[in-house]
Amino acid sequence: MSQLHPNLDIDAANQALKGKSPEAIVEWALAQAKNPIITTNFRPYEAAILHLVAKARPDITVLWVDSGYNTEATYQFADKVIRDLNLNVITYIPKQTRAHRDVIMNGIPSIDNPLHEEFTEQVKLEPFRRALAELNPDVWFNAIRRDQTEFRQALDVLSLSKDGVLKVAPLFEKTDADLDVYLADNNLPNEFDYFDPTKVEEHRECGLHTQL
Repeated sequence: MSQLHPNLDIDAANQALKGKSPEAIVEWALAQAKNPIITTNFRPYEAAILHLVAKARPDITVLWVDSGYNTEATYQFADKVIRDLNLNVITYIPKQTRAHRDVIMNGIPSIDNPLHEEFTEQVKLEPFRRALAELNPDVWFNAIRRDQTEFRQALDVLSLSKDGVLKVAPLFEKTDADLDVYLADNNLPNEFDYFDPTKVEEHRECGLHTQL
């Protein structure tokens, strides 16, 4: 039970949404929302979720936590998608510069380095907590999919954040092949030169969906 959604039976809602189209899931979620946001990191296939939600709610707040470690291609991709879809993006950044952190931590700590947890906290989790506290959303659209990590296989389309925000994953049951079709049908770009310094490995969680 969530204070933000006291009348929501999340198990029943997940059952009701099973097999529904991404568009129907977005429509249902927006009907529950007073202050929805969508989060993005402009990784591969992000244009799909951004297009899907923005066509239903063009003025929705798009939260981008920019770690400062994105590739040149990712920044170019982000710029193009923001322009093409006319997105209402709010960017949050870490409190410490990349240059300062690189000196103190000697670059990006490897995942078996004790500093990696603090690195993740600084470049991703703290800015996200700050953003969620300041933006105060009640619905949080995200692009997680069942086939991405072992942890996500146990999730569903709907879940609750630790603060009771309703997290909605309209593309949860979709595969890369499904999204290739969506991108082609809607003339949307994609970009694969992407690197997340907090995950390092593709099928590893960074903490965003396990801790927040």
